[in-house]
Amino acid sequence: MADIYAAAFPDGRAWSALELAGLVGGPGGFAVYTDAGFAVGRAIAGEAELVTLAVAPEARRRGEGRALLAAFDRAVQDRDGETAFLEVAADNTAAIALYLSAGWAETGWRRGYYPRPAGAPVDAILMTKRVA
Repeated sequence: MADIYAAAFPDGRAWSALELAGLVGGPGGFAVYTDAGFAVGRAIAGEAELVTLAVAPEARRRGEGRALLAAFDRAVQDRDGETAFLEVAADNTAAIALYLSAGWAETGWRRGYYPRPAGAPVDAILMTKRVA
């Protein structure tokens, strides 16, 4: 998962295998995955967070992200989750389009949330979805 994450987000700080394992193994943590990608989430007390979704660059635009989002929704429902939320970088137009097409709705912004080593920080768009 760490290798896919690093390849999927070359402009950000890559999460290590240990960090990803900590998220999955932490309270409410879970992961859904395919050979070409994964989604990490947390579900506690009826709410869920899509912590990250990563698809290997060579597998993009083949339905992997959509399949991972569907698997994430099922995993949230299996954990009695009703509402999910996420944050996405405002410059990640492909991810934003995917989330909107999968029923997520924009609910807010965090200004300058994502640092960029080669430039100004990027805003985060907050999104939610009813999954129950």
